Order: sequence, then structure tokens, then C-alpha cells
Amino acid sequence: MEEYMKSIKLALIGLLLVAGSSFSIRAADLHFIMCGGEVREADQTVVDAFVANNPGVNVNIEAVPWGTCQDKSLTLAAAGDPPSIAYMGSRTLRQLANNDLIVPAKISSDLMEAYQTGILNTVTVKGTHWGYPRAFSTKALFINCDLAEQAGVACEAPTNWDELYDMAKAINDNTDAAGIGLVGKDFDNTMHQFLVWLYSNGGQVIDLQTGANMLDSQSTRETLALYEKLVGVAQEGPTAFERSQVKDLYNDGQVGMYVEGPWGRGVHNEGMNEIAVPIPAGPSGVSGTLLITDSIAVFKGSGHEDMAHKLATTLTSGESQYALDTPDGGWGLTPIFDYEKLGISDPYYKGDDYWAVFINGIGAGGPEPLVEDFKSMQSVFVNMIQGILLGDDTVDNLVSIAGEEFDELL
Repeated sequence: MEEYMKSIKLALIGLLLVAGSSFSIRAADLHFIMCGGEVREADQTVVDAFVANNPGVNVNIEAVPWGTCQDKSLTLAAAGDPPSIAYMGSRTLRQLANNDLIVPAKISSDLMEAYQTGILNTVTVKGTHWGYPRAFSTKALFINCDLAEQAGVACEAPTNWDELYDMAKAINDNTDAAGIGLVGKDFDNTMHQFLVWLYSNGGQVIDLQTGANMLDSQSTRETLALYEKLVGVAQEGPTAFERSQVKDLYNDGQVGMYVEGPWGRGVHNEGMNEIAVPIPAGPSGVSGTLLITDSIAVFKGSGHEDMAHKLATTLTSGESQYALDTPDGGWGLTPIFDYEKLGISDPYYKGDDYWAVFINGIGAGGPEPLVEDFKSMQSVFVNMIQGILLGDDTVDNLVSIAGEEFDELL
């Protein structure tokens, strides 16, 4: 009950944030597509308060599973019957924007200043923000300390790729476990995990202002070379594994370390002797991470875009957003805002070393690239990564081919 009452309070505070806005508001029936197949109680509470404070407004939330949700939103919009807003992966924003199906987000300057560094890059195409960031995650390296100690090495954060390899080799050579879990399956997380290392090596994929292809670079070559080196101390057959399968190996003590998000300690075996540490820095960069968001897009042509902007702002700002981020009743995600800038004096992550690991790399992190054809981009990365894991070609050739293929997508 306490959490429920808190949610009501959060909703009301969120509404106050936009009460004095310049939006031109009129009565409307809003169609809200919610990817994920369920409507969270906290979201419903905010929407109910929004409706109560805007006479004549109705909001119909349609929860659609992830597998079909984004296609449904796009299909409705292309057919001239767009939803008012949709909560979806930010990866879809470029396709929607390029096809003139959504309108730019209207994010206040105060909120822009409160976002964690780089968050807005995840919804930006050539300098324009196309979505309201809603859910955010970063990555860290988890290490099984029992395996490290069994291998005769201190369970401490490796600070660079040489130290990472040395720890993985020690575990691989001196225990029954592989040193590190690698993902290489034909799956989006294969690309995501590679980007974690690329962004920790000073790399880029797309220039955010010009849209230029930055994939074919020395940083990418060094990152792919790391994979070529780590395959010798990883689990057998990494091209058959995606992240959740590597997580199972980690829980079973079959790999000594792997990359995971902040939900990691909630899905690992209870009582596991482990640490979460920053992603080690590559030879051309500093410790960074991958910035991934889901966001709310306002669709063009609904006839009540101003009201849709107001609802999107209400859901994604202040206390309403905090209710989603916090582990206490929410999803337990990397905080999307520096909440102290929004007046929350004791946010859940303050003074917690665990959360510091997921926050400190944000400034050097990079976004999930926004392209129109996400599946084709995924294939470019998977082909490059699988090529080196299987020993099919050289680092230089694989990166050159990937760069040429990526040019065709932009």
C-alpha cells in the first residue's frame, strides 16, 4: 500500500511539471501502445491522474508483446491511423522519423540538463530528438570471485584489456571453468556486447551530428582483435550463445566473468561471491559502456499531438520516471536522470558502490546506433564478429567489409 500511495504522489508531481507548459491542450482520445505486453501499475496510476486532471481526455492503453508491438505501431501509422504515442525501443526512431511518421520530442531545457550524460544521444538523429527516453540500461563486467581465487588471482577489477585477458587466462588454465563468456549467436545482443567493448576503446559507429559512418576505424579493429584473443579463453563454441545462455553458464560456475546489465545481481545465484566492475579500457579509450533506451514517441497525424506530448512528458519526467527506475517497486534500471537535480535528495543509487559501476561509465559510453533497417545492421555486426570467432578471415578484412556494408544502410 505504501508503494501504491507513493506512485499516486509521483504521478501528481509529474503532472505538475507540465501544468504550466505552453502546450495547446484540447479534448482527445489518446491511443497509447505499450510494448511489453503488460501495463505496469505505476504507469496506469500516472495515466489515471493525467485523465483526471485533463477533462475530456481519455487514454486507451493497449499492451502489445515486444515481438509484434513495434511493427504494429509502424503499420498503423503508415496506414493513416497512427497511435497517439507508443512506448518502444529507441532503435525504431530513425525509421519512424525518416518516414515522417513521428514528430520531434518537446523536452524542456530543465529536463535536458538533468539527464545523465549521453542519454539524449540514444534518441537523436542528426541533431534532432525524436523520443522521450523512458527506460535506460548500461553494462558492467561481473566476476566470480571464487573462481578467480581458485585460479590464484585477486578478485579485483581489471583496468585494461591486458589485465582482463590475464585474469581470464588464469581462470581458464587453472580451474574447470572458461575464463570469460562471449556471445556470438545471431541475435541482437551479439552486437550490443561488441559495442560495450568498442565504446570502451574510443570507437564510434555513427557520427551523431552528421550521420557519417564511423565503423571502419582503428578502434573497431582493436576491439575485434580483442575478441580474436579472448576466444582462446572463452567457453567452447561462442557462436551458439547469446547473453541469457552465458548468464546460465556463469550461474553454473562454468565461466569466470561476463558482461551484464544492472539487473545482474537479481538474476545470479543467491549468495554468489561476485563483484561487478567497470568495463576495462581498451588501448585507444577509457572505460565506457553501451547506452540503450526505450522511449516514448509521439506520432504524426493523430490530430492531438499537443496532448500526446503532454502525456509523454508526464510519464518520462521527475517523480513519475523515478518510480520506474527505482528497484523499490520499479524495474531497477540505471538511473536515467541525475535525480538530485530534480529535487530528489536521497535517490536509490546514492552512496551505493554497485550502482556507481553502472553510472560512472555513462560519460564515455555510446548509444545503440539508430538506423532505418536495424536487422540489417545487426547482421553486419554478427557477420564480422562470427567471422573472427570462427577464424574465417582477418581482423582487417572483416572490419573493412563491415564498414562497406554499413555504408549501404546509411
